Amino acid sequence: MSKQSQLLKGQRFRQALDDSGLSGAELARVLDLENDQNITNWKARGVPAYMVGEVALTLVVEREWLEGKDVPMRTATTERSSPPRTANGSPLYVLEPLAPWDSDTPLDDDEVELRLYKEVELSSGPGKVARTEVQEITGPKLRFSRATMRTCGVDPSNAVFATNSGNSNHPLILSGATVGIDTGMTRIIDGEIYAIDHDGHFRIKFLQRTPTGLKMKSFNATEYADEDYDFDQIMAQRVLILGRVFWWSSIRPLKGPSLI
Repeated sequence: MSKQSQLLKGQRFRQALDDSGLSGAELARVLDLENDQNITNWKARGVPAYMVGEVALTLVVEREWLEGKDVPMRTATTERSSPPRTANGSPLYVLEPLAPWDSDTPLDDDEVELRLYKEVELSSGPGKVARTEVQEITGPKLRFSRATMRTCGVDPSNAVFATNSGNSNHPLILSGATVGIDTGMTRIIDGEIYAIDHDGHFRIKFLQRTPTGLKMKSFNATEYADEDYDFDQIMAQRVLILGRVFWWSSIRPLKGPSLI
């Protein structure tokens, strides 16, 4: 192979890589290469013949163009509108538009509606201090995919949602985040996240069993110390495990506070 041919192939590989939006390291991972030194070499000498087909497919360019031949970089068959593909032909990533909906939008076959749980202030009569309790609220619903719930091992009939408040788990779960709760899973698995009704207050905590009771831990451990409760305190303070948190989601306001 002539030096000029190598330079042309290297130039075309660099062009295809830049156009794909992938880094050299990312392409190396997609192609299951041991390291990205191969990518560095290809930028100088072009892609070797035994790899050119996979690379062309991944970067969505014509193989002959990548080989330095006088053909277009892409044709109708390469479908530039599609994302880069892996060596087995599956998309490296897929971007799909969001589908807005409201309470009048019918559910799809693969969707369920989750019920809302929140703190409710209960009237205790004249002269008495009102107390709170976590209850189901009629009205607001959240649409959720049955397939996702199967992946999480959640029976749709046991799924509810609530809103997190406070920064005890920042930045893992932000204040105002919506959390999905599996009320059918109240058994403590050390290190899992649970929704808790603590004397009428809704809390999200990592739980860990101890010989005398349980420990509540926060992701934001620098500001929130671990909390230990023995069995008597659990009963006295009405600590009730509502279920395991299997999903959460946050919106990001345009002028939201800094995350770091």
